[in-house]
Amino acid sequence: MHDPFNIGAVLRSCDSVGIREVFVVYTDPNLLTNRLSIGRRTAMGTQKWVDVHLYTELEYCMETVKSRYDKIYSTQISESSKSIYDYDLTESVALIFGNESDGLSQEILAYSDGNFLIPQWGMAQSLNISVACAITLYEAQRQRHAKGFYESNPTSPTEQKALLEDYLNRHFGDFSGKEISPKQRP
Repeated sequence: MHDPFNIGAVLRSCDSVGIREVFVVYTDPNLLTNRLSIGRRTAMGTQKWVDVHLYTELEYCMETVKSRYDKIYSTQISESSKSIYDYDLTESVALIFGNESDGLSQEILAYSDGNFLIPQWGMAQSLNISVACAITLYEAQRQRHAKGFYESNPTSPTEQKALLEDYLNRHFGDFSGKEISPKQRP
């Protein structure tokens, strides 16, 4: 993603359904920076609640994602794509979204366990990333709610206290969200 307002809107959608981490890959040399540019007004402070992991190397990012989630589904219009409504999003799942102009590279699609699309009947074949993300996340939330995932607070008082401490550290500290690849480590 290149647009800080889209990144902010994605973070806001993630926070609204309880997602606590997002992985962003900056592989375009023009975007290599030490900080993720987020539309602050669009994000409405959610960057303090959602962990943003920023990577400059796709392989390193995807190794991390694969170690944390059982399945990876990507947005890709192809003959093998299925409707988002046909996937079980109550599983341990990571979702990959590309930007409107470039979509997803073949390199990142190689990590995908399946491709999904959001059914559309108009003339446009794509949605803005923040809109596509919100629709998909709310479908996941709908499925999880139907299975009782939200009936009680899954966060213990100890975890809630740790989240508050983490929030305070981020609010008053300098948080860049930058992940250092193994090649860049001292």
